[in-house]
Amino acid sequence: MSGNINRKLLLLTTALAASAALPAHAAEVFNRVATFPVSQNLPADVDAATPTSSEIITATDDGMTLVYSDSPLGAVGFIDLTDPKAPKAAGIVKIDGEPTSVTVLSGKVLAGVNTSKSKQEPSGNLTVIDLASKKIDASCDLGGQPDSVALSKDGKLLAVAIENERDEELNEGALPQLPAGNLKIIAMNDGAPDCASIKTVDLTGIAAVSPEDPEPEFVAFNDKGEIAVTLQENNHIAIVDAASGKVVSHFPAGEVTLENVDTRKDGALSFTGKVENTPREPDAVKWLDDERLVVANEGDYKGGARGFTIFSRAGAVLYESGPAFEYQAAAAGHYPDARNKKGIEPEGLEFASFGDQKLIFVAAERASLVGVYKDTGAEPEFLQLLPSGIGPEGLVAIPQRKLLVTANETDLVEDGLARSHVMVYELGEGDAAYPQIVSSFKDDGTPLGWGALSGLAADPKEAGKLYAVSDSVYRSAPAIFTIDTTKTPALIAEKTIVTRDGQPAQKLDLEGLVADGKGGFWLASEGRSDKLTPHAVYNVNAKGEIKEEIAFPAELLAGETRFGLEGITIVGEGDDLTLVMAIQREWANDPKGQVKLLAYKPKAKEWSAVRYPLDATEKGWVGLSEITAHDGKLYIVERDNLIGAEAKNKRIYAVALDGFKPAKLGGELPVVEKALVRDLLPDLKSANGYVVDKVEGFAIDASGEAFVVTDNDGVDDSSGETLFLRLGNIAAIN
Repeated sequence: MSGNINRKLLLLTTALAASAALPAHAAEVFNRVATFPVSQNLPADVDAATPTSSEIITATDDGMTLVYSDSPLGAVGFIDLTDPKAPKAAGIVKIDGEPTSVTVLSGKVLAGVNTSKSKQEPSGNLTVIDLASKKIDASCDLGGQPDSVALSKDGKLLAVAIENERDEELNEGALPQLPAGNLKIIAMNDGAPDCASIKTVDLTGIAAVSPEDPEPEFVAFNDKGEIAVTLQENNHIAIVDAASGKVVSHFPAGEVTLENVDTRKDGALSFTGKVENTPREPDAVKWLDDERLVVANEGDYKGGARGFTIFSRAGAVLYESGPAFEYQAAAAGHYPDARNKKGIEPEGLEFASFGDQKLIFVAAERASLVGVYKDTGAEPEFLQLLPSGIGPEGLVAIPQRKLLVTANETDLVEDGLARSHVMVYELGEGDAAYPQIVSSFKDDGTPLGWGALSGLAADPKEAGKLYAVSDSVYRSAPAIFTIDTTKTPALIAEKTIVTRDGQPAQKLDLEGLVADGKGGFWLASEGRSDKLTPHAVYNVNAKGEIKEEIAFPAELLAGETRFGLEGITIVGEGDDLTLVMAIQREWANDPKGQVKLLAYKPKAKEWSAVRYPLDATEKGWVGLSEITAHDGKLYIVERDNLIGAEAKNKRIYAVALDGFKPAKLGGELPVVEKALVRDLLPDLKSANGYVVDKVEGFAIDASGEAFVVTDNDGVDDSSGETLFLRLGNIAAIN
């Protein structure tokens, strides 16, 4: 079966992608209302830094309690969702094994549990937990490693995919790797599984790819009592009659050819590549009705089609998203260039009716986004994007409460980064709160490509017009972005690559910029001598061509560290024009708790500096992220490197220019006084996610409106969220 993207589909993709630059104006939209770090469910006697996860999630019939599988902790977790805007920890149940999936029926949690000694000796069981007592009632031996579980619509049958997953370290992960997986069907008796009733459905011999090793991945029931089973590595889908346990039909998931996609991990977002004849290799599957099913084409073995597909029950492709979903993610700054072999990796799915709308929710693991689509019976209608935690996999819709919940499995506690979170979204009237900034599209319909916004500056004359730069995440294509803030969300309308001798400039880590008054910019680049990236200031023209490089003097470099320039601004004019720059952290020749604000006069080629006093911190470090001159003051962003509940310092301070008296380098430097302008923590919390660490950009436009932007690290170990905060007029803030 072929799913090659033809001209009609490319036009469709372009049209869908273009909608990402527009706010959602549906009568009702989803907005995030709460975020719950699942580490809050850790018992008091367990170290709070213990890795934990939320992978597959479900809800009780009344929608008041969430239940999720926590594989690294070896537990099933519970969340009280009585108030969806304030989820509460409801404890865990430890299990002897690794929970892989959960569902709930009649006050009982049914958990698939992996107890395998190794990939070559798979084993597992179905564990039954009483919701009220949080006690394990029973278990059924499944004879293999379970992956997903699903209940029939009437609650009389349970399907369990026994994957017996391959060892990717064995023979380079090549198939087959026996023993083969299968499908188990279990009769339910008053909400409890009848272990003696287990039927084993043999799924070998039906796929063209390694037919002796099917590795079933995901299961879903339709209203007719049929089970759709994805055989991900086999690139195949089977439909099983649950009552008889017979395979009634099966078909290959097919291949796609994608054009105009980013295929290289090269530090540049370039949607010019091609993926030819790649297997879809679907993960999650959901029935849209008894005749149609939708799959998320994550890929795992040799494929991954970067989108989702709607099939008829006979295997006909009714809709192929191609790169459309990926374009939506890229337009919102969520494209993962650092891990893009399979693009954004759509993995999880949910389907539910909210009022008269039948909605498809597609979770992209690498983009950390959920796409919301309306099922029209034909081509799905894109509605909006929802920001998620890192690595969304499980989704559960609670239509009776107008809620959607995601489980985001990645926990980066060992790196001091974000924990695993469960996020709650509510359907209501209004506009979509996210994304807050998006890009426009090129003439061919591909996204501009952006992320890691690390500096912000205003156009000196035009109100509502800002500029931003991206940092070393995009080392092969450093860029200046033009932002139209009169649009909601703010629109990245242009992208200008910074060049040297006609080629994208190398060895730059752009962290700040300011308009030079001549149509060009002064750019601040944070150096790292160990990576041969110089600490320097660059002047570029309107085309982004580097016209001048100003290196740091020897007396400054004597104390260098990797935490260099983080912002640049201009004070004065004519011969007195001075570039003022912020160094992020203390260098070797700085007193503890003080950093330098540098001053450089291009006309006289003179360097000088002052010291800026940092706030104290009990954990992590505090440094500077941005500097902006306006109306007699230097506005400085000061932040810690902490995230979530641990974040304490995300602040804007002001230094009066009257007190800014830089002295020559090499001698004693005066210490400036600072005054608090705004604590940004409430602004960062207003998105109802966790507090991000990198508040990187601040600018005041020609009319006095103040803006803040966060750096999403190019979606590398990050949720990818970029917050573009509108603080109001600076006169009111002061």
